[in-house]
Formats: sequence, C-alpha cells, structure tokens
Amino acid sequence: MLRSSLQFEPAHDAEFFAAAPAKAAVFLLRGAEGTEPYVSKTSNLRRRMVRLLGAPEERTKRLNLRDRVQGLEYSLVASDFEAQFCLYRTLREIFPSTYTDRLKLRFAPLVRLILENEYPRVAVTTRIQSLKSKSAYYGPFASRVAAEKFSNDALDFFLLRRCTDDLNPDPAFPGCIYSEMKMCLAPCFKGCTDERYAAETASVREFFESGGRSLLRQIEIDRNIASENLEFEKAAELHTKIEKLKAVTQQASELVRNIERLDGVMVQPSQEAESVSLLKISGGFLHDPVPFNVTPRLQVGQVKTPQSMEARLSEALAAVPVQKPASAYEWMEHLALLKRWYYRTSKTGEIFLTDDKGELPYRRLVRGVSRVYKGEKPQADLSETAGDYWRFRAAEGGVPDRPSEARGGLGEK
Repeated sequence: MLRSSLQFEPAHDAEFFAAAPAKAAVFLLRGAEGTEPYVSKTSNLRRRMVRLLGAPEERTKRLNLRDRVQGLEYSLVASDFEAQFCLYRTLREIFPSTYTDRLKLRFAPLVRLILENEYPRVAVTTRIQSLKSKSAYYGPFASRVAAEKFSNDALDFFLLRRCTDDLNPDPAFPGCIYSEMKMCLAPCFKGCTDERYAAETASVREFFESGGRSLLRQIEIDRNIASENLEFEKAAELHTKIEKLKAVTQQASELVRNIERLDGVMVQPSQEAESVSLLKISGGFLHDPVPFNVTPRLQVGQVKTPQSMEARLSEALAAVPVQKPASAYEWMEHLALLKRWYYRTSKTGEIFLTDDKGELPYRRLVRGVSRVYKGEKPQADLSETAGDYWRFRAAEGGVPDRPSEARGGLGEK
C-alpha cells in the first residue's frame, strides 16, 4: 500500500533521518513481529521521525519509539485529501476492525426514497441498506439537519406520506394531521388508489433525480398558460410557488444527486513534477489517484502530434479501470471521505461532475487542472472565455493563444 520503505537501526539513526524526505507523507512504523504498527500522517516526515525515533529527552512525556521500531514505510502526499485517502486505505488494511474509529469517519447524510415499501416514503439516513437495495439515495449533504430540511421542504410540493408506520390500509382508520391538512394522499385509510399513490411516488423520484427541475418546468408551463389566458391571479400564485421551489432547490449543492450517478473527477496536486493527480469518481466511489503530466515532453526521436488537452484528459480517464465498492459499507466510507473534503470551508483541489448526459465538462476541467497545477484558488467565473483554457491549448501548439484569433472560439459571443 505504501510505496517506499527504510530500515531503522538506532546506531545509524543519522543516515536514517537524512534519507527520510522532509515532505508531507503518510507513514507506518513497524516493530517486532506481533506488535501493533504505528500509522499516521505528517506535514514533514523527517521532522516527525526525529521526534519519534530520536534519542529520548530527559523528563518528558513525549512519545518515543526508538527502541521498538525496526522499519519505516511511507508514501509522499501533495494535499490533505490525498493524505486522508491514503491514510484511510492504509488503516483499512492494517486495522480492519477499528479503522473507522481511528479515522473518526462520520458517514454522509443521504435522503432515501424507500421503494421497497408498498407505499414508498422519504427518510434521511447515513446508511445504505445494501448494494442491491431498490431504494434511491440522494446526497451527500453537509449535515443531517441540511438533509432533513431539504427533504421536508421538497415534500411540501407533493402529497407523499410522511409517517413511518407500516401501513395496512383501513377505511376506518382516522388518519393523521397530514391527511387533515391535505398534505398527504392518505393511503392509510384508502384516501387514494394505489395507482394514484404510485404516480405521486414517480413524481417525487423525478424531482430528486432532476434536482427539482422537473417540477420547476411544469409549474413554469402552467404559469405561462395562465398568463396567456389572462388568469393573472393564478399566474401570480404559480410565480410565488416557483420562487419557493427555487429556494428549496438551492439548498442542495452540486454534489447532491442520486449517488449511483455521482460521477466525475477530482483534481489534486501531485508529488510528481509538472503533474496533477486525477481521482476518477464513479457512483460516489473514489478510484486510485492517477498522475497527469500537464506539460509532457517529447522523447528523443518522437514526432510531435497535435493533441488537445481535452483529448489527453479523456484518454487518461478512460484508461482508469472502473472500480466498484465491495460492500455498502465501503461505499458509505467513500461518500464520507468525499463529503468531508467537499464541504470544507477551505480545501485544496477541485471537483468536476458529469452533466445529465453523463458527460464531463472538459473545458472547465482544463481550466481546473491549470489552477490546481499553479496552486491558484478555484474561480467563481466559469464562463467559456476564461483564458487558462486557451493558454494550455496554445502551449501544446494546437490553437492560437488568444480567443479572438480562434475561428468559432470560446471568446466569441
């Protein structure tokens, strides 16, 4: 799992410390057979080794493993996320029964549309039932409170039940407050047909799948029809409903979607020269980082063939074999890691998700690669006139370096 190793002998500690890179790393210290290894991450491996394996100081309670360690294994990392992901995989391998506690990993809140139930309902959960579950899961959300608010506000536009009971429809059942307030179809006392409830379930599912756009489009059509028919009061009511619906959809970040369609790529700094790391994401599952050389150099005798940055990125990502979680638990862990990074106030790297057609925004991705490579902050302006895209293309000799010089270019209005 960890890529490099060094043997430690207290009598030759100076050589050992000199060989340990003064860079950020995830490391593992091994002792005699049968002893528990020490696993951690650090911003400076050499300094940490001196602290843990150097000659012990008098009258100090600082941890010292000098007499217990026989070897060091480590992997250099270029970002906090890479360190966290590497630490997760290492702990998962070394401590299979306790690694989640060691990581303090909190599973991501999800909105679950429970389709296994005869009368489906919505619930907020941090657990995926199984890889073969019929339920649809949407997220990850920043917190359980955010997930509950989004689901409750979204259900205000529908008549799906909100009770948690296993229903046995009985016309003699008195119902609940939601049925009295006309906020539920009341399948508990056969207030609707099974077909009507199934249709409402389909509408709720379409709402979550489209991020609210399906309902928004329908209400906008109804508003326009009302305006054309001079039904101005009805049009005003529908307009108010549209504004409320927009406020609900804005509660969900770009990351919130059906987790089975949570596809994209994360761009992180790389330890390799003139490169960034690409982490492919398939259904919310994180693949191993792949180095991507931003400025490839020709080998001796090699003929340069024009190739756009988009094409190179597409080839690099297509070469990554698709990986799937071995269990629902592993899937939850990857979603937790992704959620922890994405919702941080300050984070390194950028993420680019696929659109409704399953296609990556390669032009935005090129600019993102440029920013991560240069150590720049993500740009709020994602317009097609951004200059980084053209400078990268020009560096490869494929296009002119100014949008105005490109026929049909991104700089044209």
